[in-house]
Amino acid sequence: MESTEGARLPARSQQVARALAAAGVAGGVRELSDSARTAVEAAAALGCDVGAIANSLVFISGDEPVLVLTSGRHKVDTTALAARWGRGPLRRATAEQVRAATSQAIGGVAPVGHPKPLPTVVDTALTEYPQVWAAAGTPHTVFPTTAAELVELTGGRLLPVGP
Repeated sequence: MESTEGARLPARSQQVARALAAAGVAGGVRELSDSARTAVEAAAALGCDVGAIANSLVFISGDEPVLVLTSGRHKVDTTALAARWGRGPLRRATAEQVRAATSQAIGGVAPVGHPKPLPTVVDTALTEYPQVWAAAGTPHTVFPTTAAELVELTGGRLLPVGP
């Protein structure tokens, strides 16, 4: 893993770093030499459990993009989550919808740094880890955080996202 202290981050990661700094988050954005596009790749690059990776997934509920921050150890049960969240059906956003909602590409979507905040759920499974890692705007940038900090950063709700 490489740190970006003093290094120039990609533009998308700079947006994320500014949002984190504005929120008073202590952990800085780090650039990895290996890809962190998937939870498995991120866990390998960081040397942590795949469950400690906070995947940022964009779904569409009605006509509105929503963000689900899920533990890398499992998949989202969209039917169960929609019922728990009190929303209509959730469907996976297309790459174009993800980019429009977040200004970031799939594989590097951060929980913050979007054009406008998205309704967000943070997976309760992330609370099992004292530190989790989230993407920071590109498939090669991440930042350390906690489930509680993700809830605070995003104004999200803590809910189970699995069955």
